[in-house]
Amino acid sequence: MLKKKKKAGKNTPKNDFIKETAEDAQGPSWKLNRSFFVDPKTKKVLGFVSLVLAVYLLIAFLSCLSGCWKSDQSIVDASKVDIIGGSATKVCNNMGFAGAWLGNLFVYNWFGIAAILIPVILAQIGTKQLFDKQLLQPKNLIVKLIFGGVLISMLAGLIFYSTNAQIWAGGFGISAFMTLKSIIGTIGYVLFLALFIVVYGTYAFSADKWIPALGFIRKLLNNDPAKSIDDGQELPSDEHSIAEPVAQNNSIESPIIQPLETKKDMLDFELIEKEDTGVIDFTDSLPPESEKPKKSKPILTDAADLDLVIEDKKEEEEVTKKVEHGDHLGVDTAYDPTLDLSNYQFPPIDLLKQYEPQDAAIDREELEQSKNMIVETLKNYKIGISSIKANIGPTVTLYEIIPAPGVKISKIKNLEDDIALSLAALGIRIIAPIPGKGAIGIEVPNKNPQLVSMHSVITSRKFQETTFELPVCLGKTISNDIYVADLAKMPHLLMAGATGQGKSVGLNALLISLLYKKHPSTIKFVLVDPKKVELTLFNKIERHYLAKLPGDNDAIITDNKQVIHTLKSLCIEMDDRYSLLQNAHVRNIKDYNKKFVERKLNPNDGHKFLPYIVVVIDEVADLIMTAGKEVEHPIGRLAQLARAIGIHLVLATQRPSVNIITGTIKANFPARIAFRVTSKIDSRTILDGNGADQLIGRGDMLYSTGSDMQRLQCPFVDTPEVEAICDFIGETTWVFVCIYFA
Repeated sequence: MLKKKKKAGKNTPKNDFIKETAEDAQGPSWKLNRSFFVDPKTKKVLGFVSLVLAVYLLIAFLSCLSGCWKSDQSIVDASKVDIIGGSATKVCNNMGFAGAWLGNLFVYNWFGIAAILIPVILAQIGTKQLFDKQLLQPKNLIVKLIFGGVLISMLAGLIFYSTNAQIWAGGFGISAFMTLKSIIGTIGYVLFLALFIVVYGTYAFSADKWIPALGFIRKLLNNDPAKSIDDGQELPSDEHSIAEPVAQNNSIESPIIQPLETKKDMLDFELIEKEDTGVIDFTDSLPPESEKPKKSKPILTDAADLDLVIEDKKEEEEVTKKVEHGDHLGVDTAYDPTLDLSNYQFPPIDLLKQYEPQDAAIDREELEQSKNMIVETLKNYKIGISSIKANIGPTVTLYEIIPAPGVKISKIKNLEDDIALSLAALGIRIIAPIPGKGAIGIEVPNKNPQLVSMHSVITSRKFQETTFELPVCLGKTISNDIYVADLAKMPHLLMAGATGQGKSVGLNALLISLLYKKHPSTIKFVLVDPKKVELTLFNKIERHYLAKLPGDNDAIITDNKQVIHTLKSLCIEMDDRYSLLQNAHVRNIKDYNKKFVERKLNPNDGHKFLPYIVVVIDEVADLIMTAGKEVEHPIGRLAQLARAIGIHLVLATQRPSVNIITGTIKANFPARIAFRVTSKIDSRTILDGNGADQLIGRGDMLYSTGSDMQRLQCPFVDTPEVEAICDFIGETTWVFVCIYFA
């Protein structure tokens, strides 16, 4: 049953009728043809056909050139040929009548000997379609072959025209010669071919690079002795002596030095003048393309042939430092702010727990096994190594690798997961390259990580003898060095990490460091703890170290309204301190206190000694979620302005999202500590880069100061240790108070 076509009428839209007829006219056939030629099977068949046709034409053309064209030409030119059993079967060409006809067409009538390039072009197309590879590698080869065939045919027309051998030049070559000869003459034709060869050689084979290397032409043209230039040195006479020092070739005649007219000439001359320092004139002595040294492949070294160098650990010397106070009561002597609490005693080191010394040396077999796996993994990806060195840290071991010449850094950087798989380790981190070293670092976690105790870092010489204003001991580096930072120079610190990864221990370590180093008269703490359980142990140091608003019962701030009032009061204190600095004509709190200690500021004018104020907020995310702008605005204002007057912020959060760590906070908190997080996005939010997601937890952290990043192991301070230190300070305070009131 035939389906009637829909006719255009009053009820039929005109656009629908036009659309239907257009689809009937050309739509399906075009889609069918296009899909047929795009089909991979079709490409393979066409590629195979091209290769077979290339072989057929090559044999036919060679047979034609060998002499068969003379006897076959009369048969091909006949108007009627009996192909079956007739004269066509008597052709001389090895490929039969079709081969004779194609040879007569392409070789005799068209291109002559240059027709041999046609099978090469077909072979190039066939291998590309069939094997997805090119028979010959140079770019734009087909275009080069076409123009090369035209050039060969025209050159053969000049050579073989006089002998009337059209088979070698082809009809095109003979016609081109006769036409151009009548226009520009024979000499003009020769000059035209020379220009054609130069242009073709320059663009197709970069002939401009090897033409200057023909030094013998310059030697024939320049026979005069060289003129002396400034210091009397003479240039070498040919290209073979350019690579040798000029001082050794004073007796060799050199070409005349032409006046230097362009900047390029001046640059070339300076390069030759500095020949003795190893600089080579690249414009006059470039070797031909065939003589250029090829890039050597990286040498792959077996793991057994590569020695592992282990750096020795540095043992920190324990130092106990006593604080002595002098009597400075006169007007002519310097003011001592610690005299208000002259009998204050710093907590003894014995309150910190001394853990039994662990095995400092990691098993040599473990190091060798990790080294072998790293070397073999890189070798599987054709990456060679020159040397490898192990730097053993408390938690991770850093393998410093110097790759072989020619190895890209990004190639090793992308193998982070593959190396982690081969080592069966968690937290592989690649530093490519290590700042300040010509090596690539691979951090591998130790199977038995060591504990970094608070006792070991507090008693270290680096911490005891530091001159920082607010020294904070952050732990140990990979090279087992104690890392001490200055909170006054940070100037604010942002700590973030997932739950249970060491953030609370890090806050305790920061506060304990300041308690062991700073006198109560030189520092005050403002502690904010929305969770009400993290910082409650520091309640007992209220009388000496904690600052709070008048009328507040709790020194540890837990209520949101109280937090808002405290932050606004800190902004008022900041403005008052800036007024004091303005009246004292100084720029920062350090210079102000120095002037006050030297008794250059009068207390009757409102001047006083200004202690540092450290504001610690344990969970800033909860405050921002509940109070919003009322908390975020004063925090941003303090972060931007409070550095110069000695107010420093320490913010901690377990939710590193962009609505908590805003752009204002990130801009004013260049110092950041990241404990282990669960995703790369959180790592980028904290550090502006990856790495925190590869940490192994339990105090393993990354400390960033903007451009530099350190991997540290945070010192462990247990709750009983913090409680014992706070009890000591609190009991001592109570004794002082009782004596005072007595």
